[in-house]
Formats: sequence, structure tokens, C-alpha cells
Amino acid sequence: QVQLVESGGGLVQAGGSLRLSCAPSRPTFSMSYAMGWFRQAPGKGREFVAAITWTGGNTLYGDSVKGRFGISRDAAKNTVYLQMNSLKPEDTAIYYCAKGKCNYGSSGAGDYDSWGQGTQVTVSS
Repeated sequence: QVQLVESGGGLVQAGGSLRLSCAPSRPTFSMSYAMGWFRQAPGKGREFVAAITWTGGNTLYGDSVKGRFGISRDAAKNTVYLQMNSLKPEDTAIYYCAKGKCNYGSSGAGDYDSWGQGTQVTVSS
């Protein structure tokens, strides 16, 4: 499995922005897979946030973040980003990056086979 490392989390006021980054700890795999972001708030299950196909750049978003979050990738840097704007207190969660089993952007956690350790995002009201 590939080790993924997230960064960019932190504390922000409601209405603010953050950008999360995710990259493999080592360039160990061909970047021809979809990448996704999920999040988990305290006491809740893991929720799909966004996904992007690596080759085509097609994107998919969860309903709760549509219009506020943007996922992108930089093939040269082997990195995927999650730009989060207009943050709300309910966006508070641990955010996880995941590598897809194929180049298909899916909202299902079972379609991903490598996960990062997560980065904490806290939005204060």
C-alpha cells in the first residue's frame, strides 16, 4: 500500500479558507488513479468530500461541500489539493486523503485502498 501524507489543516474562523495537500511519502506508484478526500467528525461516520480522476481531471463532490470546496491535482508534484472556502463549524473534522483502486472518482470509501493519517480541521463560530 502507498503511504499518503496530508498537510494544511488547522484552526480557522467561520467564513475562512484552508487548503489541504496530500502526497505519497515516496513516489512509489504511477499517478493513474483517482484520489479522494473524506472527513470524519467526532461521533460520526466517514463522509465523502471530493474526488478527482488523475488522468482526466474529472471531479465529484459531496452535497455538503458543493460550491465551497474545490479538488485539484498537480501531476508534476504528485500532489492532490482540497481548497476549502466559506468554511462552517460543521466542516470541523479530521480530513483524510485516499488513493482510488482505479481511475474512477467514487464517493464510496470501499473504492479506495490507501489512506493517510488525517489532518484536523477546526472551524470556530
